[in-house]
Amino acid sequence: MTQHAPITWIDGAPPASLSGGTTWGMPFQRGTVPDTSALRVLDSNGRMVRAQTWPLATWPDGSLKWAGVALGATDQPASAYSVSPNATETHDGGPAVAVERSPEVTVTQNDATVTVSTGTLDMVLPRNGASLFSKLTRDGSVVARDAKLVSLLQKDLAEGAGSTTREGFTGQTTSVTVEQSGPVRAVVRVEGQHRADNGGKKWLPFTVRFYFYAGARSVRMMHSFIWDGDPGQDFLAGLGVRFTVPLASELHDRHVRIAGADGGFLAEGVRGLTGLRRDPGEAVRHAQINGQATPPLSEWSPLVSERLHLIPSWNDYTLTQLTADGFELRKRTATGHGWVGISGGTRSAGFCSVSDLGGGLGIGIRDFWQSHPGQLDIRGAATNNATVTAWLYSPEAQPMDLRFYHDGLGQDTFEDQLEGLEITYEDYEPGFGNPTGIARTHELTLFAYDSTPSTESLAADAKAASTPPLLQPTPEYLHAAGVFGDWAPVDRSTPARAELEDKLDFLFDFYQGQTEQRRWYGFWNYGDVMHTYDTDRHVWRYDVGGYAWDNSELSPDLWLWYMYLRSGRADVFRYAEAMTRHTGEVDVYHLGPWRGLGSRHNVQHWGCSAKQLRISTPAYRRFYYYLTADERTGDLLTELVDSDQNFLGLDPVRKVRPDADTYRPDRVALGVGLGTDWGSLAATWLTDWERTGNPRSRDRLLGTMADIGALKFGFLTGEALYDLDRGRFDVGREAISVSHLSAVFGLVEICSELISLVPDKAFEEAWMQYCRLFLATAEDQVAEVGQPLAGIYLTQAHSRLTAYAAAKLGSPELAESAWESFAEGGENLNHAEAFTLKKILPPFVLQPVDEAPTVSTNDTAQFGLAVIQNLALIGGELPAAEVPAS
Repeated sequence: MTQHAPITWIDGAPPASLSGGTTWGMPFQRGTVPDTSALRVLDSNGRMVRAQTWPLATWPDGSLKWAGVALGATDQPASAYSVSPNATETHDGGPAVAVERSPEVTVTQNDATVTVSTGTLDMVLPRNGASLFSKLTRDGSVVARDAKLVSLLQKDLAEGAGSTTREGFTGQTTSVTVEQSGPVRAVVRVEGQHRADNGGKKWLPFTVRFYFYAGARSVRMMHSFIWDGDPGQDFLAGLGVRFTVPLASELHDRHVRIAGADGGFLAEGVRGLTGLRRDPGEAVRHAQINGQATPPLSEWSPLVSERLHLIPSWNDYTLTQLTADGFELRKRTATGHGWVGISGGTRSAGFCSVSDLGGGLGIGIRDFWQSHPGQLDIRGAATNNATVTAWLYSPEAQPMDLRFYHDGLGQDTFEDQLEGLEITYEDYEPGFGNPTGIARTHELTLFAYDSTPSTESLAADAKAASTPPLLQPTPEYLHAAGVFGDWAPVDRSTPARAELEDKLDFLFDFYQGQTEQRRWYGFWNYGDVMHTYDTDRHVWRYDVGGYAWDNSELSPDLWLWYMYLRSGRADVFRYAEAMTRHTGEVDVYHLGPWRGLGSRHNVQHWGCSAKQLRISTPAYRRFYYYLTADERTGDLLTELVDSDQNFLGLDPVRKVRPDADTYRPDRVALGVGLGTDWGSLAATWLTDWERTGNPRSRDRLLGTMADIGALKFGFLTGEALYDLDRGRFDVGREAISVSHLSAVFGLVEICSELISLVPDKAFEEAWMQYCRLFLATAEDQVAEVGQPLAGIYLTQAHSRLTAYAAAKLGSPELAESAWESFAEGGENLNHAEAFTLKKILPPFVLQPVDEAPTVSTNDTAQFGLAVIQNLALIGGELPAAEVPAS
């Protein structure tokens, strides 16, 4: 009987309709599926569904490990689906029903343009020039044209009565690439740079992807840009996408729709017919309110029809969302006339449309209020050519000021900087708090309308834009596929297990609540969390050096993704998704001398002088890539392929290197740590090898694994000299140096996967030695390697090393020791107060907040990973005394 892999909607119930299609990632057990050619998708009724599949990764034996799967648009999505190789049977063994004929995506290319058709809409994309697309049509009628990226540059920040000037820029396309061409999904990548409208300065390199699905009436648009200005004098004062929408109907048959909060909408005609002193007739009013064609003027009351020219038409509309807590709406009749306030509210969905009887355009911005300041502008609604601008950074907000936040405080030498580290935990170095090279990605959805939709339909579109429907494999299936190492689905089968699961849920719910209560939102901030709490001020240490934004310190990204894998919870997925978007874009450099490196935790995401691979590591990004087949995340993974080159230009331990007087980095002798450094490189090479088959990545991964196994003290050596040209370590070093940070940035997870993927006995023994000895007694350490290990901290986090050794060696004694270390080592999370919320009320705080005083992101992430991996590795009935009391 054919094996069927169950696929369900992440939010539980299916969407009412799937207007734009959907894509997800699908794993398969090693050796079971040779390639994607035989994969089939069935709906819950056993009907074969037209799908498109492509490889995302392969196992070392060449069999398919991950596949991308795409379904086209449909008005009746199934409650669930299944994926199977060579599906000829339904779930109960009956014959599968053949796929019904449905529209296909087609792509037509020539030297000047790329044209994509979904069967419902068509888009024409010029290969160069100022337009992202020149024309978007629905059933042959143009609903939008001349889409442009626009930005505003301000050269000074006058803090008094001084004047400021702003210079306009427009995106210029330099290349257009068709990445997929159907039949169900097509992807077109547009690249370019903003150029001053006066033809001068160029800045802000961008990548825009358009996603098209068979039968779709909407297009997904993914916009990414790199900030490459001078933070001392370049202040971004606006960034958006502008569309021209042709209108031809009478003014009273043109409609503006703007989403407010909680599913609400502003729904108006450009020339309003309701609320007048004279009534045009109920049929007229009803038609306009519902966006339908009004009756002929002859059927109106002449008291209105003969005075239409005396009713103002509203040409311009604006919604601003300058904070996470408030939006304002206004409109005016024309330039040069005053604005009229409409209303305000809390959190707009970030959706608007302008249309007439012949159709129009709707635009939704995902995470609109969360990524404030945003803005929606409609201009020229009373003319033949309206424009709609979706501002990703509002021109009405303060210009973007990315200057470093202090003057250096006299920290000009390494000695001074290490003193600063002792007081604020900030690793400062002149010139390093520089944002040039960081990036940001926004997701938009464009809806092509053949008429003015009903408000209910628009509300559904706004929801789809803000919370795109997503299909996912179940936790049980993901676990059975053998991906992502040591974890298992949620199991509450014993009281001790249930207590640990409750603690995991408590910590996630606490952080989700803190994001809301502490307003961890904003253009550059959304997706990150704070590092450490200040119990005196009852705030997170947002202004204290290295205690502010976390920037992936001690792997909260990993904790969240394993939380999702185990539970399948939609809220966990979206929290992890937002963190992945943030940490992969904002906390990492994408051009310049630090390209491929990330910044350590700081008051500003780019502020710390520690630029390291442990922040940019693919270990944090590959979950999202494989689960969603997201091309932008694939870009970020590709950027890192040659990241070993970074050790030539920047020594990550330059300030504390014990051999600083003699160490001189060159291509054949680069000091590379065997913990955070090699773990990040191994994640890079493994991911690239799986994705592309790149022999360079394969050889460097397998070669350095062999070299670690050949070192006398294996991982305990701490650092080895790396030959950049050969991609191999010098195995002659005989020293021991252990760090408490080595294994808490993805090394544990990557080593476990590598040992299960590729046989290397010496490497496995080196890792097993590290796992056995890290928390062993000093006597056991001396007996095996001749000296006790120094630098042993984070005992609770490292209990999973002992658990790994216990599982592989089948040792009940080590298993017991692992849980004892877990219980003893998490001093901040091993008492009732840690898992009890305390309400703090004004006047001691700005607004009521919850406090868990001993919770920090470091402890939380490592507690979570230790629980998840220990349960998966050694499981069993845990004695109650070995579970931190709550």
